[in-house]
Amino acid sequence: MLLKTLKSNNLRNLIFIPLAVMAFWFEKFLAPYNYGFMPGEAENVLFAPIFRLTAENPLLNVILSAVLTIILALMVEMIIARYQFIRIRTRLPAILFVIIIGGFTGLHTLQPVYFAAIFLLLAIYRLFGIFEQQKAYTTVFDVGFLLGVGSLFYVSLIVFLPAFIAGLLVLNRDTRWREFILIVIGFALPLVFAVSYFFYTDRLYPLLTVFEQSITEPVSHFRSNVPLQIYLGVLMVFTAMGSIVMAQQYDTKKVSSRKYFTVFFFVFLFSLGGFVFIPAASHEMLILTAIPVTYLISNLLVFMKSRFWSEFFFLLLLGIVIALQFVG
Repeated sequence: MLLKTLKSNNLRNLIFIPLAVMAFWFEKFLAPYNYGFMPGEAENVLFAPIFRLTAENPLLNVILSAVLTIILALMVEMIIARYQFIRIRTRLPAILFVIIIGGFTGLHTLQPVYFAAIFLLLAIYRLFGIFEQQKAYTTVFDVGFLLGVGSLFYVSLIVFLPAFIAGLLVLNRDTRWREFILIVIGFALPLVFAVSYFFYTDRLYPLLTVFEQSITEPVSHFRSNVPLQIYLGVLMVFTAMGSIVMAQQYDTKKVSSRKYFTVFFFVFLFSLGGFVFIPAASHEMLILTAIPVTYLISNLLVFMKSRFWSEFFFLLLLGIVIALQFVG
């Protein structure tokens, strides 16, 4: 059975990552396009110079989005391999992440959120390292700094800062006021550097305009996209099922696993908050939401007692994503 093969710990399973990306991106390789950015979206501090170099080459933008997705999947694998919060060793989260992202067909080209997702995963990796660590001042500063750099690609990443502050409390009982100050300073430092540079070059007002547009400019790709709505409904059902299973397993999991999944809950919760409180946040935020959802659904499929139903739900998700390549 396909799921039984993919959820094993065999290193060869990672070959499915580039194969799946090439399959899901195949139609975009044949008909490449640039993303239809709203005002401010393509002008964020660190993304703007990249997009200026690639804007005239839509195929390159599609290729870069595929490469970045592979990198993100490998980072998902890196976190699960390092912290082992799913008790069974498995390669499934990395593969499942690619499948979930494969369903967001409108995002199969270069978008600043891909770079932001890299820094979000790096921040998660560093944050998990403070579990029971004494005086983790450097690590906490690094977490804030990584989020700050990511926000210079995708301003809405700022919505995750409270989730990581809550994560400090969850992971380390010895958290003091210094850690809270350090994570905020780390987050603010890249923004201060950016503002200082643009002030020095007499471009501060355009920068502030970009920040304002990236937060307040209303954007919605959901209302007219019925296939995406259906797909999100299915993911919500899977997420709810995964949450129920997690609640049932909570008392049996290691303390570290409980805390890591609690942090993922905060990341998921605040990503949903981004859709509510940031008018400019639209379906690109789903790339970030997919990170905690991936681990939750992976845990569901790995520990589902019925092999038939686990295979059925996995094939259902895969079939929907394949169908979206033709209608999405």
